[in-house]
Amino acid sequence: MLSNAVLLFLVIDPFGLIPIYLSLIKRVPPERRIRVLLRELAIALVALVLFLFAGKYMLALLRISESSLAISGGLILFLIALPMVFPAIKLGFDTEDSAEPFIVPLATPLFAGPSALTLVILIGNDKDGAWPERLAAVFAAWLAAGLVLLLGNAIARLIGARGLVALERLMGMFLVAMAVEMLLSGLAAYFRALPS
Repeated sequence: MLSNAVLLFLVIDPFGLIPIYLSLIKRVPPERRIRVLLRELAIALVALVLFLFAGKYMLALLRISESSLAISGGLILFLIALPMVFPAIKLGFDTEDSAEPFIVPLATPLFAGPSALTLVILIGNDKDGAWPERLAAVFAAWLAAGLVLLLGNAIARLIGARGLVALERLMGMFLVAMAVEMLLSGLAAYFRALPS
């Protein structure tokens, strides 16, 4: 459970979201900012739990094997982690027209993005552990990442812009290693399933 929670926390990358969150929320009146963030976090949690429980059936409907999902999930995580380590490639949401973010872009794709949803499907398909443990892992990662965003202003002031960049790069390095591990596990499962 703990490893799944840590991996999902790294995939959500709340420290990397702090600068984007602060730029999105500055257009919101100060008295509404916490309420807006809590609403967006609740929407993201609903999306994560929905994919945790329904992901297996979506895979069956689309005829996607667990090994191919693990391989594609590893590739996606790797691609997500690369900009964290090499920040030359960055997605910006400064052109968002809305005065207040609603679902897009804060809840999704920033918090509950494609990589987080793919990972949640993999957690839901994991044969080790019961459903309460999987749900607890998702909830723990969501809660920890949400707390980081709630404390975003204080964290940004405390460690500064350079500190945020350094922390994001460190998390990116861990995520690259985890993505490679997921990719290798998927390949091993695929080769084991091949007829001898």
